[in-house]
Amino acid sequence: MSECEEKKVFRLEEVKKHNNVQSAWIVVHNKIYDVTKFLEEHPGGEEVLLEQAGQDATESFEDVGHSSDAREMQKDYYIGELHPDDQFKENSRSKYVTLGNEESQASALSNWVIPGLVALGVALIYRFYMST
Repeated sequence: MSECEEKKVFRLEEVKKHNNVQSAWIVVHNKIYDVTKFLEEHPGGEEVLLEQAGQDATESFEDVGHSSDAREMQKDYYIGELHPDDQFKENSRSKYVTLGNEESQASALSNWVIPGLVALGVALIYRFYMST
């Protein structure tokens, strides 16, 4: 099922039952993914997914810093949404940073590009004054 199709809604109690190798569901940003068939393929090992199975894995998912390819692959395992009464509130957790968004791109600019340009400028000025 893709995210574009009609959304199925699950209660958290149902999700909690899917916490083993026979059936592993995880919740990421209140979306539910059946990762059972992905357990053996997961680059971090199946244990990592099984530790999160049956519960909200948003923080762990974001802490790892998954690639845009990994985020795209998520769509293949999407099965539905967490019921509104069971949804996790974003403000009750730390703010999640998504790789590839404007914030992280701006952060990369300020952390690497600007200091690099400053160092290049200093090197050019130093070289100019040392050659005269």
